[in-house]
Amino acid sequence: MPTVNLNRDELFARLGKTYTEDEFDELCFEFGIELDEVTSESAMKSKFLGQDGDKTSANADESDDVIYKIDIPANRYDLLCLEGISRALNVFRGTTPTPTFRAREPSSGTRERMTVKPSAMLVRPFVVCAVLRGLKFTKERYESFIDLQDKLHQNICRRRSLVAIGTHDLGKIKGPFTYEAQLPEEIEFVPLKQEKSFNARDLMEFYKGDQKLKHFLHIIEDSAVFPVVKDSEGTVLSLPPIINGAKSAISLDTTDVFIECTATDLNKAKIVLNTMVTMFSEYCAEPFTVEPVDVVDCTGKETTYPDFMTRFVDADVDYINKRIGTSIDRQTMAALLCRMQLPTKLGADETTLRVEVPPTRSDILHPCDIAEDVAIAHGYNNIARTVPNTYTIASQQPINKFSDAVRGEVARSGFSEVLTWILCSHDDNFANVLREDDGNSAAIVANPSSLDVQVARNSLLPGALKALGANKDAPLPAKLFEVGDVVVLDPEADVGARNSRRLLVLYSNVQSGFEVVQGVLDRVMQVVGIAKFDGSDFGYQLQESNEPTYFPGRQARVMRNGKKIGVFGIVHPDVCAKFDIVSPTSVLELELEPLMASV
Repeated sequence: MPTVNLNRDELFARLGKTYTEDEFDELCFEFGIELDEVTSESAMKSKFLGQDGDKTSANADESDDVIYKIDIPANRYDLLCLEGISRALNVFRGTTPTPTFRAREPSSGTRERMTVKPSAMLVRPFVVCAVLRGLKFTKERYESFIDLQDKLHQNICRRRSLVAIGTHDLGKIKGPFTYEAQLPEEIEFVPLKQEKSFNARDLMEFYKGDQKLKHFLHIIEDSAVFPVVKDSEGTVLSLPPIINGAKSAISLDTTDVFIECTATDLNKAKIVLNTMVTMFSEYCAEPFTVEPVDVVDCTGKETTYPDFMTRFVDADVDYINKRIGTSIDRQTMAALLCRMQLPTKLGADETTLRVEVPPTRSDILHPCDIAEDVAIAHGYNNIARTVPNTYTIASQQPINKFSDAVRGEVARSGFSEVLTWILCSHDDNFANVLREDDGNSAAIVANPSSLDVQVARNSLLPGALKALGANKDAPLPAKLFEVGDVVVLDPEADVGARNSRRLLVLYSNVQSGFEVVQGVLDRVMQVVGIAKFDGSDFGYQLQESNEPTYFPGRQARVMRNGKKIGVFGIVHPDVCAKFDIVSPTSVLELELEPLMASV
């Protein structure tokens, strides 16, 4: 959960009331946030530098004002600044109404305009913009404005990879604006807090030594072209998502702020822009108004931002009461939702509410989110405790209980258990065990973060062989086993795949040990109560197998009721070589669920 540091005196001034620490802690609890710590700027600085609590030369200039550190739910972007928290608490306490945000046309009659060129599609294809006109900055407001950008960058923006925010002094630049992508050597400007001009390629090298900005360089540094925002005179406003230009830098004297958010995710960009303008539009010459900007995309389509994303949701009263265990009437429920900045009116029938979701509440995605807000405003402590109408006695899932029994039996046979990852590389799941990918045998990860997590394994074998190869210096014989799930494609399953619980037994020594793994198979079947095939459907039998993973003539399928439930054999030398295994190895892999019916 993100943490917001707020000056206590400034917060209480905005709330219009002074609280004791316990009283404010209780208010936070009632609203669904948490007062995590009470400290001061000097104490935080001393702690960061590893100093004692006394004033030193390093922290002599720091204030002793009390700081409240408040934990905020991760999806409440509107609570990441002093303005958002104080406004929400005032509405919650009923001292102020929920503000109405609206677009205000510029006094000149001509909106600012941003044109997206086709080249921008190569890197960060989207941009949204807005203007805050007539802002009145103070030192505290300015710091809050910058801090909100940082917190949004760390949260919804995913460290600027999805969205990057650029803020500019509109009085220092001239529209219309353009957003495009150019070769790094063609982009030259003076970056923020610098006096020297750099081209974009040199700037990337320069910031590799910057403790803050070096973490964002990877987002574009390997791209052939870099995104850039310019004004009508060719002045570079920003090189997203790295740095803004020095010419358009905002200051305490800035009154008109131009905000641009470049992004790879348009929806997230609109949420970020809405959050920025709704939090600070209260300081505009006309409070809670935002000047719109027309954005023309590369296809020529014109869209006006911010769109505020205001929408209406019909909430079912009975559904909400059932979800939170209350019997609140419609009128009371509507009043509770108004306290949570969700203006609500009675619906057309007797069981619905018409809930208006403002641009500040992007976290409302489902009726259950509305039910949560009703519960918060009503007070969780005010929900009556009830005894459930039914009760159950907890017990293990049958497959887990059976798996534990199999684990115990194999362990008593002298094998050591291993636990391997369910995600593996495509090569380990197929090529390295001499199996072909026919496109219908394994669940493939659409956007893997690395080569090691490309496939959800459909066999326990690769993981066990990898573990053996990584421990080839261990004394022989190596006797390993694993009981775990694999993922099998199944068109009849809801998601097109299902888990299958399996047992894998591995034996490696100077001799293959084929008879050892077969002995484990016989022991498991004996304990389960399944005899070798005797002409009935109850037993199991072995059939000749010809899988490329195993040595020809030294492998067999385990069959039961006409279906294959396992395979064992000597691992092919080519497979052993792929996993850097030097000793002959035998493996048994057996499905466990078909055996449960006999227990």
